[in-house]
Amino acid sequence: MKTLYLELGMGAAGDMLTAALLELFPEDKQRDIVDMLNSLGIPGVRFVQERSVKCGITGTHMRVLIEGEEEGGHEYIHEHEHEHFHGHEHEHEHEHEHSHGHEHTQDHEHTQDHEHTHDPAHAEGHIHSHSHNDMAGIDHIVNGHMNASASVKANITEVYKLIAEAEGYVHGKPVSEIHFHEVGTMDAVADVAAVSFLIEMLAPDRIIASPVNTGSGTVRCAHGIMPVPAPATAYLLRGIPSYDSGIRGELLTPTGAALIKHFADDFGRRPAMSIERTGYGMGRKDFDAPNCVRAFLGEALDDASYPAVFELEANIDDMSAEEVGFAMGQILKAGALDVWTEAACMKKNRPGVILRLLCREAEKDSIIKAVFKHTSTIGIRESLKKRYTLNREISSVDTPFGTVRIKRSEGYGTERKKYEYDDLAAIAESRGISISEARRIAAHSVSKH
Repeated sequence: MKTLYLELGMGAAGDMLTAALLELFPEDKQRDIVDMLNSLGIPGVRFVQERSVKCGITGTHMRVLIEGEEEGGHEYIHEHEHEHFHGHEHEHEHEHEHSHGHEHTQDHEHTQDHEHTHDPAHAEGHIHSHSHNDMAGIDHIVNGHMNASASVKANITEVYKLIAEAEGYVHGKPVSEIHFHEVGTMDAVADVAAVSFLIEMLAPDRIIASPVNTGSGTVRCAHGIMPVPAPATAYLLRGIPSYDSGIRGELLTPTGAALIKHFADDFGRRPAMSIERTGYGMGRKDFDAPNCVRAFLGEALDDASYPAVFELEANIDDMSAEEVGFAMGQILKAGALDVWTEAACMKKNRPGVILRLLCREAEKDSIIKAVFKHTSTIGIRESLKKRYTLNREISSVDTPFGTVRIKRSEGYGTERKKYEYDDLAAIAESRGISISEARRIAAHSVSKH
């Protein structure tokens, strides 16, 4: 399965995601890809790929120029009577020194200390955010200007709907009344469009993201001091595993959160996969760790051989052996890979068993329900395990006494085969012979073929 994995240990912003995805293309093709981005028809926008080195690692930083300038270089404070989504994606909480800024999303509130007031004269000839500060404006850019597929346009619109929903929740207003601020500016639109376009070109079957580092502390805003993650970002984080590593600053921008929320199919550790290419999308500021989004593209193992499994265990000291046996059967039916018990001495010196099982994440919830339903336990413990398996296939061989299935396993320099016990037992019983004799007959039939 073609899998895209996004490692978000230093947060996420639109330009960092764009750069990481761009690096997943062959190096000799990247210039052509940038030309394609510049042909999307976003008014006044030009993408510029730059090399960047962080902690000795070379990656890509993506600049977005608006009419030849980095729009983030002019930090305007705009006074309006209506509410805005004040995004400042290009800050990566200022912890990332983006001169153009990540997506121009988080509160313009997240402006730097050198805030500027609006100079109308400077805005002449410069495509500015005010004409695109609501969903209608975004729709006009996407459907009125962009040279992109219908699916790319739909993804851009859906990402902005997520942002509008978050801002509506924060300000207590319906989406129809939400006005974007920096998140509506052209470089922010460019970031969302670029990520949507590159993902369509890469065409992964599945996108998995790591838990995302949000940063911590507070950020000075036009409306006061705001906590990190900012309120709209926190709303977008619902259902997304996140954490604070102790880095002071805003690592996750609203646009970054919205892009991850829209495109990621799942969250967790990087799966076992044959990596074909790795991409580094760099921020601007330096930290002790490389300030980047890292992307992996490759083939992941299918679910049948996926090595990461959950081990669940429960203590039981008040069930009979028959009841435990029945419960084990029901748990297997619920999708457990394996179930077993271990003898243990419980509280008050009562003999009991520890029920243990292995399962995949997809079946975990149904299996937990089965354990509580069919056992007397009141608590289940969970741990994540690495699992190494041989590749397996089942074939069959015809013997004079019937068909016998054969399980073949190989990998890690090992090959083995095993005859299905139930088939051997049926032959042994019907012919009045031993299991070992039935196995010899099956082996002889295999050798003849």
